[in-house]
Amino acid sequence: MDTRSDEITAAAPPPAIGFRPAAVLFDMDGLMIESERTLLECWRQSAAELQLALDDALWLSMIGLSDKVCRQMLHDRLRTDQAEALTARLGALYGARVEAGLPLRPGTRRILDWVEGIGLARAVVTSTHRWRTEQKLERCDLQRYFVTVVTGDEVRESKPAPDIYLLAAARLGVEPARCVVLEDSVPGVRAALAAGMTPIQVPDLVAPDAAVRALGHRIVASLDEARALIAPALA
Repeated sequence: MDTRSDEITAAAPPPAIGFRPAAVLFDMDGLMIESERTLLECWRQSAAELQLALDDALWLSMIGLSDKVCRQMLHDRLRTDQAEALTARLGALYGARVEAGLPLRPGTRRILDWVEGIGLARAVVTSTHRWRTEQKLERCDLQRYFVTVVTGDEVRESKPAPDIYLLAAARLGVEPARCVVLEDSVPGVRAALAAGMTPIQVPDLVAPDAAVRALGHRIVASLDEARALIAPALA
């Protein structure tokens, strides 16, 4: 399943970054790691096993949100026992997949090698809990690329609030205005904009609609295209 619109690639390319960035901040799930499709498969299997009539739209609406918010969305939709059973089964199925090692999104290794090679500060900024984040980064051999990792359980309000990105900038010792953010989700883009940063969105399962495009940020079809928007500012 891939709902990204062909118009992302058909439209004229967005303008390159107009300033020299001091740091590149990377989301993790759906941006670097091919986790959203895996989660969707586990969601479908869990719901079927528990005989719960849940469609993909509910899960897709959770992309980019914190675990706390997602749990509340489940409890709003299901009885408590159903929500807890689904969470437990989903966690077991997904945990096994993560432990085995998830594939990377196209271009991930190329852009990380490039950012590391030119010496830009870099951080992972994800709504995922730290223990799961560290597990994913380790299994995917990504942890070595990053100066710091900021996770959703370290801030009071996760994405779309700006807190998590502001914390990342503070840890790196850079001004928010000099940070480029790479994101796949709308909550992540909104968080970056609220933090005064420059987001480049690389959509995964959910294509940007008119309301998302109205935010005015850059949208590209791949991490390779994102790199092409950053590179001229560093020449």
